[in-house]
Amino acid sequence: MAFTDDIPSMATSMVSERIQSKHVCVIGAGPSGLVAARELRKEGHSVVVMEQNHDIGGQWLYEPKVEGEDALGKSTFLKVHSSVYDSLRLFSPREIMGFSDFPFVVKKGRDMRRFPGHRELLLYLQDFCEWFGLREMMRFKTRVEYVGMLDSDQVGRDLKWVVESRDMESEKVSEEVFDAVVVATGHYSKPRLPSIKGMDVWKRKQMHSHMYRVPEPFRHEVVVIVGNSHSGEDVSIGLVEVAKEIHLSFKSLDLSEGLSKFISKHHNLHLHLQIESLHEDGRVVFVDGSWVMADTIIYCTGYSYSFPFLDTKGIVVVDDNRVGPLYEHTFPPLLAPSLSFVGIPRKIIAFPFFESQAIWIAQLLSGKKTLPSFHDMMHSIEDFYRSREIAGIPKRYTHELADFEYCDKYGDNVGFPHLEEWRKGLCVSAVLKAMANLETFRDSGDEDELLQVALQSPHFTQFPQSPSQHFTT
Repeated sequence: MAFTDDIPSMATSMVSERIQSKHVCVIGAGPSGLVAARELRKEGHSVVVMEQNHDIGGQWLYEPKVEGEDALGKSTFLKVHSSVYDSLRLFSPREIMGFSDFPFVVKKGRDMRRFPGHRELLLYLQDFCEWFGLREMMRFKTRVEYVGMLDSDQVGRDLKWVVESRDMESEKVSEEVFDAVVVATGHYSKPRLPSIKGMDVWKRKQMHSHMYRVPEPFRHEVVVIVGNSHSGEDVSIGLVEVAKEIHLSFKSLDLSEGLSKFISKHHNLHLHLQIESLHEDGRVVFVDGSWVMADTIIYCTGYSYSFPFLDTKGIVVVDDNRVGPLYEHTFPPLLAPSLSFVGIPRKIIAFPFFESQAIWIAQLLSGKKTLPSFHDMMHSIEDFYRSREIAGIPKRYTHELADFEYCDKYGDNVGFPHLEEWRKGLCVSAVLKAMANLETFRDSGDEDELLQVALQSPHFTQFPQSPSQHFTT
């Protein structure tokens, strides 16, 4: 055999030697964890996904039973992960939510609405999991309790990570060593609470919206809802037909048109500025001096990033809801790429962004891609922080991006396709319609032209069984 006959096999061998296969732990089997697992395995890594729940889905795995959990969510390790309530429907249309190669199509016999309920998205994730054969990597009912560096003296070099996990049924604790850890635990589980005078002495029911599931327990009650986030609006809509009175407490009375319409329609809805103090006899006093006797206060005040299992010796911290320092919201410069985070950014079209994060992580771990130097990454982070400060954006909103251009630039790191114009258009349209008609925007059908552009795009037509045939408008 001539020497030249061996060149192809030698080249293949050299490539395989350059591509490094790592043993990777992914924490969480929600959308970000699932796509991370897929991309890591596609890149040739050995993957274990640890999930504390009994199935995949993360936030989208609805848990109706919240009894026994701290109503304000103050426990270090919460038993209830999902914040989904029974009536929740998607805020975004299904067309924009699918991963790049797995569109979120309508399936007969299921929830066929363009803004379906939470169960439909869980079924989509289960379809994704089955289509790509991801379950073999899963360890369910396994809670990660500690993640730390095997040898902290190796910082900046070939780090390995010790992961301690607990089997939720047997209570057995296991310890394993991994080459890399991907944190994909989501950001809608650890309740963020306001600081209000008298919270600790108010004797009636206080709870975070994380624990809200159905309206019936609040029938005939006087309820105060703190915060006008999406959850605050949805909880108000759910309670308005059962509660005696609902008092909405907001930081500002500058309301969207849709919220104003909703309040004006219902005689039992009342608007207030912030709460000044709570009193032992049940009074809720607002900053303008007005007050009500309330049965329940529901804090719809958002969530905090929390990683109680993660020990980085202070290298990665959560400071006023900023996780940092993180290069491109993903990599701690001193520990990358062996430690990474998927799913930190908010106010984005999430699934495609998570996918681009996962691809970048997988390729960095295999050696296909490299990160900038530590100093260049830190300089980039500092520039980003400075730009947010100049724009007047509080630190706690560091990861709220709301920027299509940033998502496109992020994807450029691995050649991930830019967001399609129809996807951007449908996203903006949904936001504007929600601001104008809070109660009805999910069921308005005035996007036919843009919808048809979406359904005829490669995102949908690439799929083996043409999903456009199953769509209804």
